[in-house]
Amino acid sequence: MDGSIGGWVALVGGGPGRADLITVRGLRLLQIADVVVVDRLAPRELLTETRPGTEIIDAGKAPHGHNLTQDEINAVLVDRASRGFGVVRLKGGDPFVFGRGGEEALACAAAGLPCEIVPGVTSAVAVPALAGIPVTHRGVTQDVTIVSGHVDPSHPGSTIDWGALAAGPGTIVVLMGVAALAGVSRELLKRGRPADTPSAVIHAGGTPAETVVTGPLSDIARLAADAGIASPAVIVLGEVVALRERLLEGHRAARAAHPQR
Repeated sequence: MDGSIGGWVALVGGGPGRADLITVRGLRLLQIADVVVVDRLAPRELLTETRPGTEIIDAGKAPHGHNLTQDEINAVLVDRASRGFGVVRLKGGDPFVFGRGGEEALACAAAGLPCEIVPGVTSAVAVPALAGIPVTHRGVTQDVTIVSGHVDPSHPGSTIDWGALAAGPGTIVVLMGVAALAGVSRELLKRGRPADTPSAVIHAGGTPAETVVTGPLSDIARLAADAGIASPAVIVLGEVVALRERLLEGHRAARAAHPQR
């Protein structure tokens, strides 16, 4: 996209926390944008890549409190692009994995504005990987399910088939689920998931503030609470969590050999 052809919008996934995990395409668009609308969980260090004079709009969107509502964000994107500006909507992770990118793309389409989707490295896979947990592993599990923990399992508005998730051996990754972790654990245990299922909660994955708590499914909510784990966090439930210690040995060796990386 080129600002010379008029206004445009790009929904850019900033990745799982580290500024250097954004895609090359996403970085290029950030560097030429006139306006950047940034989420709370987007890597803020990336804002140093913008041109002088770029308008930075903080969308916020913290749990239970927002700088801008989703409708207001949509309106800002449409307004700035309609005025001929190049707009980057910078998000954490990937725009289409619980990022409401689809709603923003539809708002642009309704206004007749060009909108590019720039995929990002989703935290659902990357945060566990950076913590030494593969979400799939040959001989352990062949499937992974990514679910939102925004709605408590007991809520009538939940559309997740917790019975199916409890019955299978696959990995479950829960995003936005810290507040609902106790409810998620109870629901899975009630529906038959083994109490000793290895589980992990990863706070601020991929950043210097990363904290990882592991334990059995039956006790993971208490362990996370005792450790003071807060949002943002990624929850991983499944046998793959048991691989973490062995995989971290190689990670530690790599960091020791190349501490500057």
